[in-house]
Order: sequence, then structure tokens, then C-alpha cells
Amino acid sequence: MKDPEEATVFAGLDGRTETELPEWYAEQHGGPEPISFSEAIRNLPQAVDTAVAYRNPYSDEWVETERFNAIVEPSRLQAEADGDTEAESLFHIPTDSYAIINPVDVYGPLEEVLREETIDGTPLGEVMFGEIRRYRGGGEVHMDIMFDGLEVRLPDRSDPITMGVTSGYDFFGEHAVYVEGFAQDGYCSNTMRSLTDKEVIKHVGDVRNFRTWWEELLAQVELVADDLFEFIRDAQDIDLDLSDLPFTITEFYTLLGFPDYLAERAAGDAEANAASPFEIDMWTLHSGATYALTHFFQGKEGASLDQYVRIANDILFNPEGTIERVEQAYEQQLEADGDDGSQASLAGERALASIERVSDDLQEKVEQFEEREDALRERFQEAMA
Repeated sequence: MKDPEEATVFAGLDGRTETELPEWYAEQHGGPEPISFSEAIRNLPQAVDTAVAYRNPYSDEWVETERFNAIVEPSRLQAEADGDTEAESLFHIPTDSYAIINPVDVYGPLEEVLREETIDGTPLGEVMFGEIRRYRGGGEVHMDIMFDGLEVRLPDRSDPITMGVTSGYDFFGEHAVYVEGFAQDGYCSNTMRSLTDKEVIKHVGDVRNFRTWWEELLAQVELVADDLFEFIRDAQDIDLDLSDLPFTITEFYTLLGFPDYLAERAAGDAEANAASPFEIDMWTLHSGATYALTHFFQGKEGASLDQYVRIANDILFNPEGTIERVEQAYEQQLEADGDDGSQASLAGERALASIERVSDDLQEKVEQFEEREDALRERFQEAMA
């Protein structure tokens, strides 16, 4: 992903908590000592609105309008008044229906929830850690919030997969406030995003009760943590025998929709971690995808990343849909190459049949995924009720 203009690592809710970063995370984020989450949130740029005007080119006069307001950073306005023009104060000029949501509006209620919610008897605020990333002068913010101990541990691995949420917003009218389930694999630093449905609150109209919002979302994350190990274990039991398939592992990712540079990185990681380069399980294929997205994605956080995250997650949570997508993409390639009854066309049909056999072989195991996903959805609904 694009490097942030500024990144802040935090540990613990506030100055009253004595929280240290997990060893695996500290090794990845060397640098200044972490600060508390509360301090990090209050250090973020704020926004206020102020009147705007437009210049009448015929009279050379400035005319104020009530239809729009300028969204600005107040401390920077003061700095500009004092002659400091280092940081621009203007974020956006939306219509008057735009509702400003400042960081404390969103994450202040989260602080209250984290003081009360516990894991193994310890308040979540005492085990929280993560990173806040700023872009575009601090007008766009994304953050990862994790909870040490809310985790999945896999056999033969010393470091856990730690659960949490990723959240963010901007003042430019592009990113509404959002949050979704998130995890980071301490073994390889890969991040797993969109582990719950993305919840969004737009900068329009009445803003809902954020405290209730956070309570519901954290309940969902805890449910995912309970089931993630089972999803991974099932995915490890589903192997793709590439010797029977008409494409390489790199082409597998390309057929799913990854651009070439990501497909190559994903394939390299999957092959390096597979017991056999010709037979790779779905968990390893998923890890290859998250490795490529975590370390080599060249776009921005947000919608451009989300489309590839969905593809990666389907490898783990929806293996049948993944194979169907590959089959459809391969069939489209055959159609684009033309069907003239040639030897190449016949070979393509045989190759397509081999993909269909893989899909058929998945059916029995796929039922386990569907049953687990349905049960998880039901528990989501109960948690939101």
C-alpha cells in the first residue's frame, strides 16, 4: 500500500494502562515508543466548518453562500493567521448537508466500551494495540486496532493470528466512517481484512449512537475469532492438485482477478510455503494472496484494496465460489481464443473438464463451510439484536 505520511503505534487505552506491544508486533514496528490510544486519537487533526464565498467575475465582489461550507482544520487556521502556511487548513467544500464527524466523536465511545468489555477477565483497553496511519495532511485516516489474547493459534506456529478491527474516515467526502473485522498473522505479518461485513456511517444526516455500534461490532469480531480456526483447518484439508489443472499457480491468481504483479507475489509465497509445489491447500493459497496484498499492493487503502481482499477471503471462506470463478474466467479465455474445432480447442475443453472435476470433488467439504458460515451469520444476527 501507499506509505502513509505519518504512522503512530499505540498500546493501551490511556495513561492509566500499562500495556506493552506483543513481541511479534514490536519486532515489526521498531521506532518511537508507543503512546496510548486515547492520546493518539486526540492528536489527530480535527475539522470544523466555516462560511465560503464565490467571486462574481463581473463585479469582482465575493458573495457568501449558505449552500456550501468549508471543512477546515481549526489549529491550522490559527497558524495561517499567524503567518504559518506549512500545512493547508482546507479539507473539503461540501454541501450544507455534510455532517462533520471528528475522531473523538467516533472513537471516544469506543474508549468507553473498551473499559467495560473484557477478555479472560481483563478489560480490552488493557490489551489493545495497533497503528494509526495518516494521509493527505491528516484528512484521511486508517487504523488497525487489535487485542492481545483475542487470537487464533495454529499448530507448529509460535506467533498467533491476532483479532481486532480496522477503521477509518476522511474529511474529503470520499470515505465515510467505516469499521470491519481484521486480523494480523504474527507469523508472517500478513493482514486479513473484511472478516466481518463493513459497517459504514456516512457524513450525512443524523449520526447514530457510536457506543452501540462498537458494542455490536466487537461482539461480531469475538464470534469470528471463535470460528476462524475451524475455517482454516477445513481449508487446509482442501488441496488443489495443479498437475491435473491447465494453469500454473500464478495463473490461478490471475484468473481470480489479481493483476500480474500481485499474482506473481502471491504465487511465490504460496509455493514457498506449500509442502508440494504441485498440490497446494486453500489456506496456503489464501495466505499467498494476503501476503501479496499486505506487502506489495501498490494502491491506496479503501475501495481499490477491498476488491482484492474479497477475492482473497473467498479462497478461505468460499472455496467453491473461488473454483467457480476460476472456471468461468478460464472458459471466457477459451471463448476469446475462438472455437474452431482445432486441436487447441479440444485441449481447452479437456482442461475445462478437469476444473469441473475439481469443483465436483469439493462438494462434500464445501457443505462444512456453508454450515459453519450459516451458523456464524445467525450468531451475528443474535449479537446485533
